[in-house]
Amino acid sequence: MKNENFAKEQETQLTLKLRTLMKDLPPFSEIYFRGIEPNTSVKTRIAYAFDLRIFFYFITNELDPFFGQKIQDLVVGDLDKISSIDIEKFLEFLSFYSLPNYKDPDTFIAYTNSNTGKARKLSSVRAFYKYFFKKKMIITNPAILVDMPKNKEKPITRLEVDEVANLLDLVESGEELTDSQKKYHNHNKERDLAILALLLGTGIRVSECVGLDLDHFNFENNSFKITRKGGNETILYFSEEVANLLKDYIAVREAITPYPGNEKAFFLSMQRKRIGVSAIQKLIKKYSTIITPLKNISPHKLRSTYGTNLYRETGDIYLVADVLGHKDVNTTKKHYAAISEDQKRSAAKVVKLRED
Repeated sequence: MKNENFAKEQETQLTLKLRTLMKDLPPFSEIYFRGIEPNTSVKTRIAYAFDLRIFFYFITNELDPFFGQKIQDLVVGDLDKISSIDIEKFLEFLSFYSLPNYKDPDTFIAYTNSNTGKARKLSSVRAFYKYFFKKKMIITNPAILVDMPKNKEKPITRLEVDEVANLLDLVESGEELTDSQKKYHNHNKERDLAILALLLGTGIRVSECVGLDLDHFNFENNSFKITRKGGNETILYFSEEVANLLKDYIAVREAITPYPGNEKAFFLSMQRKRIGVSAIQKLIKKYSTIITPLKNISPHKLRSTYGTNLYRETGDIYLVADVLGHKDVNTTKKHYAAISEDQKRSAAKVVKLRED
């Protein structure tokens, strides 16, 4: 794979995955996915396809009017035969079910869903119905009559300031690692520090991190170029502290001969290939479990750590939304509005009406 075409190559692979999934959907679904293509990313469409695959599996395996019918034989008019009560039954079905593995239809995988998972799948079904109703290809829209499952607001899981420092210190020293982990530590130390510093210091997504190339960085002004979700490119900036750790890694990387086709990749795996999302997830878990065993730290939690720190320092929710690449500032507010409440409570304690 040519590094300069990494984003395009990834897009191609995801498109092929979507086409494979669509074979398990009714033929008229193609109209829907073609219609939403201009305004959605291929990853979003894949998520919709997975959700709709479950919905139509339920329809043909659990509802009497369609029981035993092949999904591929369904026509768009069949959507009018499904009631809001049927969709509520679908939500109950999602609590526990088995579904054929789309890669190997002869094997089944068991799943469970919380209200969060149910809400996402209902959103996919709603969008599907909305599209065909809007196009006047169906005359009913029962999905809109189904209440969205309630989700409990989860507190943001993030690293505190001292935990960030301890995490970087651990990677630097390797003192608390197991003997097995220490075998690879000296080889990967600079790379792991650079990855963690970049994630914690810029808030980029792990998918954006793995797509970085050597020529995406400009150390004259400490900037770098990333490809956002949806394919848009943007320029972000990093601190001098992050720059120093990136330069330390570059010095080590220059001594590595990349596997053919990976010459431009910035972060390399032990196999000398472009590092993958799974590898970064594992290295974060390895280090963070030692520092804060009670917190389940993922790449997204490091992103939350950066967003929290940036909002606390600036109080500018629009800046945070822009840097994190949120299309809708309400998404940012949802995650970081609680910090404003913390600040308000702190402010209440500052002003004293009587001297002690």
